[in-house]
Amino acid sequence: MRPVVPDIARPGQESVWDYPRPAIAQPSDRHVLIEHRGVTLADTRRSVRTIETSHPPSYYIPPSDILMSALRRSTRQSFCEWKGNAVYYDVEIAGDVLRDVAWSYPSPTPAFAALRDHLAFYAAPFDGCFVDGEPVIPQPGEFYGGWITADLAGPFKGVPSSRYW
Repeated sequence: MRPVVPDIARPGQESVWDYPRPAIAQPSDRHVLIEHRGVTLADTRRSVRTIETSHPPSYYIPPSDILMSALRRSTRQSFCEWKGNAVYYDVEIAGDVLRDVAWSYPSPTPAFAALRDHLAFYAAPFDGCFVDGEPVIPQPGEFYGGWITADLAGPFKGVPSSRYW
């Protein structure tokens, strides 16, 4: 079930309701930055973003642009019908341990091969997540990992009563 009226996209905005379903992955040269406790965890212009109807993008970052020494594999796993099996990571920076805040698809489905070895991060636990210098708003809901920026029009999956969108 889709909301009765999607938000009207203003000039310069993308409507998440124009995004495809099933999801797709596409290269992005936007500047993606994650900071926590004064440490830069990730800094890239070489991410892969996934987009899907009703969801803000998730940005998957190559490991060469991540402080990988701050990550350790957790026991959590999940399955996406389009991307395949995901594994999760904890992040530890300056004694602060953030559990299951990153995920990756080590063996993604062929349509999402570009995600192999890249990691995505939930925005909420970190001191700052930015796209082109703009602080992002985390996608609502505890499961979803999209990053909301001013150039997106919603409403976004994850708000109350959006389960069947």
